[in-house]
Amino acid sequence: MNDVKIINAHIVDGSGSPAYTGELSIRNGRIAEVGTSVKGAALTIDAEGLVLTPGFVDVHTHYDAQVFWDNTLSPSCYHGVTTVFGGNCGFSIAPLSPEAAPYLMHMLARVEGMPVSSLEAGVPWNWQSFDDYLQRLDGKLGVNAGFMAGHSAIRRVVMGERAVGHQATVDELEQMKRLLARCLEEGAMGFSSTIAITHNDADGKPVPSRHATHEELIELAAVCKDHEGTSLEFLPAQGMFSDDVINLMIELSNAAERPLNWNVLAAGNQQMMANHLSASDRAIAVGADVRALTRAQPMTLRINLYAGFVFDALEGWGPLFELSVDDRLDRLKDPAVRRQLDASAKSAGPFTSLANWGNLTVHATMLEKNKSFEGRTVQDIAKELGKDPFDAMLDLAVEEGLRTSFMPMTGDHDPALWPIRGELWQDDRTVIGGSDAGAHLDMIDTFAFSTAVLAQGVREQSVIGLEGAVHQLTQVPAEMLGLKERGLLREGWYADLVIFDPDTVGASDFYMRRDLPADEPRIYADAIGIRDVFVNGVQIINCGEHTGALPGFALRSGRDTTTPAMRRA
Repeated sequence: MNDVKIINAHIVDGSGSPAYTGELSIRNGRIAEVGTSVKGAALTIDAEGLVLTPGFVDVHTHYDAQVFWDNTLSPSCYHGVTTVFGGNCGFSIAPLSPEAAPYLMHMLARVEGMPVSSLEAGVPWNWQSFDDYLQRLDGKLGVNAGFMAGHSAIRRVVMGERAVGHQATVDELEQMKRLLARCLEEGAMGFSSTIAITHNDADGKPVPSRHATHEELIELAAVCKDHEGTSLEFLPAQGMFSDDVINLMIELSNAAERPLNWNVLAAGNQQMMANHLSASDRAIAVGADVRALTRAQPMTLRINLYAGFVFDALEGWGPLFELSVDDRLDRLKDPAVRRQLDASAKSAGPFTSLANWGNLTVHATMLEKNKSFEGRTVQDIAKELGKDPFDAMLDLAVEEGLRTSFMPMTGDHDPALWPIRGELWQDDRTVIGGSDAGAHLDMIDTFAFSTAVLAQGVREQSVIGLEGAVHQLTQVPAEMLGLKERGLLREGWYADLVIFDPDTVGASDFYMRRDLPADEPRIYADAIGIRDVFVNGVQIINCGEHTGALPGFALRSGRDTTTPAMRRA
């Protein structure tokens, strides 16, 4: 007899094929039957009026640390995500060494917006090998999770303090290649790295991977070609891609003989989108495979001068964030320093629009007396106070120890962008991704990407059909990363399933939730309309509530993945 039988479901199988009304059964963690009529089971679930799909796949998360204090991997599990991939951007926390652990912890806090106090209280930091890290997760995960081996971690373990500010010697590069090979043998999903100018460590210096030569990157990527089920993830420089950046991504893919996915392509400037997508066209013409992760929804950014993320990418602002907070406060009180920073920010670089200080909106204040400023633009506040907008912004931030949160004005919420998003989602040069779930916990809200596609993309904006949306959330990412027997509703495949109401599926308003270790807060949104979620045949969400079950696998390359196919011209 089957374990579970789901009846009266509107079945969308992930392939893009038309939906149909049917039934599905589960036995021993696998899909036993799927069709119009299946055999009986110990438990029958009626899905009348609801949609049954494969579980959603999130290819770009930073759950590497959160797995230790929240093994359900919320909120992703509530939004129908059954498989996640971490270790992206070169920021894995395995491999590790006692000397590297403090550096990597503080780097994560800075570059991925995770509170240091949470990382200290919630993560043991006492493993070394990739296998040791994965073994600590076996049997303790609510969803399936695979992790890339990160360049910055590998570089720091091998090179120590020389990882920042120095090129690798021939011997150091050989050691890194051997360490990466060992990580891949032990189950790492591939190799990830970054050269993005926004990626700086706790000292305000470029993260280790940004000090690597192109030759180092290419030689490390080439290690993947000898290991089954691996791929590449990469963050290029922001803004328009130079020929040098495009050629680097192509060389990385060719060296590894693997697809490379890069983060992140946003709907917007037509010239920039064409430039970014040209990397895929040029790659496929020479036998490489470069794919863009593209966002599922508009992004609201929240930034502050305490963490400094994004601010530190402004022209001339980097040295400011190499200072302690106290020294930074002293500098920001100096009128001469302010004039210099203002002029530099407006002079050059990809973030000059941020220097329209009056367009910033105050998102959150720390002091009760400043709460009336929340939701107002800096321009409005400056006018009320009779100040220059830059002075008004800095005066407020300095008064609050630099923790005041500001929201830049972006065009991301322009309704005209929805048809463009729909086109990007269905372009074979892209994959829906870039959720960054588990990172930037007080900064961005893109973790609810799956319900955003279904609610806004399908139901509200009608820029993609239901079958097409599910295809992009399941089969497409699963195949790009070589997941075995996941991403489709097929007999014998793993029973990773979602049952949702197409008329209500979505996310709640975003709010701050104080549930991190050390009582730190994070941005959160509840899932709406996701009734049931199964992972490996076990129900983890029942009527929107977590069952407490932890049936997820700590995925290992080669065992749980096969080498992903390269797109061909």
